[in-house]
Amino acid sequence: MELRAGQVAVVTGAASGIGLAMARRFAAEGMSVVLGDVEPGALAEAADELMQGGAQILARTVDVSDPEEVRAFADAAYDTFGAVHVLCNNAGVGSGAEGRMWEHEPNDWKWAFSVNVWGVFHGIQAFLPRMIASGEPGHVVNTSSADGGIAPLPTASVYAVTKAAVVTMTESLYAHLRAEHARVGASVLFPGPHMLRTGLWESHRNRPERFAKERPRRTPYRSLDQWEAAMKEAGQEIAFTPVEDIAELVVEGIRADRFWMLPESEHSDGQIRARSRSMLDRANPSYLESFILDQDQDQDQDQDQDQDQDQERDQNQNQNQDQDRDQEQDQDRDRDRDRD
Repeated sequence: MELRAGQVAVVTGAASGIGLAMARRFAAEGMSVVLGDVEPGALAEAADELMQGGAQILARTVDVSDPEEVRAFADAAYDTFGAVHVLCNNAGVGSGAEGRMWEHEPNDWKWAFSVNVWGVFHGIQAFLPRMIASGEPGHVVNTSSADGGIAPLPTASVYAVTKAAVVTMTESLYAHLRAEHARVGASVLFPGPHMLRTGLWESHRNRPERFAKERPRRTPYRSLDQWEAAMKEAGQEIAFTPVEDIAELVVEGIRADRFWMLPESEHSDGQIRARSRSMLDRANPSYLESFILDQDQDQDQDQDQDQDQDQERDQNQNQNQDQDRDQEQDQDRDRDRDRD
């Protein structure tokens, strides 16, 4: 698809991070941009920045988990610009879940799915029929993640499951569009290949009351800066991918009608091969990984368990030694009585 001035791009999660970078990149192409985000203050700042640069901007607060809000968002876009050519379903949240899967709160799953999965579906339903009906070239970009989209990070399992769903949803969407001979393409985006400086780490700031935590967290939420500092203390230097690189990947992918918007990475390619090989070999998923800090926590727990077990063994040995001494003393007393 050719991108040119006068076309219209819609981006959700547009007030910061990847979404704002995409909005800037589309504006640089001379496109009008519709910004959607749940944070009104940050959204207003993003809109002001882009308009000062000369872009035609419409900014609307929208909770993508609410289908009525997304439909109203789409109506506003069409009422203002008359068309939509690019739709980026980018809004996403972390879940805030702790511990093992069987320990998670249902609301952690409900909230993550409402935004990361239902939000994408709501965008497709609200915009795509009119995009197809226009007969003009168009493109849909759904944001997934290497975590789940390629292979899950078990310590972020809720997020991983939602992002795996986005991949399958987009594959199905691609097939449906081809079956209809639509002039609209579809792509799934894997931001990376390294870590990203986005607001995802502070998703909890926007968690709605209807999906509130049911019990206090066992540990405080960790910010990206805190996580990066902890990784450095653990001897790990973290590489970051600029969000501008992701926006460029999206623009290039739309122009090339590329389904897999997946940055080149030996690590990602290795994970894809390992997962595929595991399935073909009917082998257990040995490719699963975890953050080094999570490994350290598991090791700490194991060490605690080992210490507890050592203490139990020491106590048992001491008890046995005490019992042996008591028995020896009893036997000595019995011998002394026999002599008497």
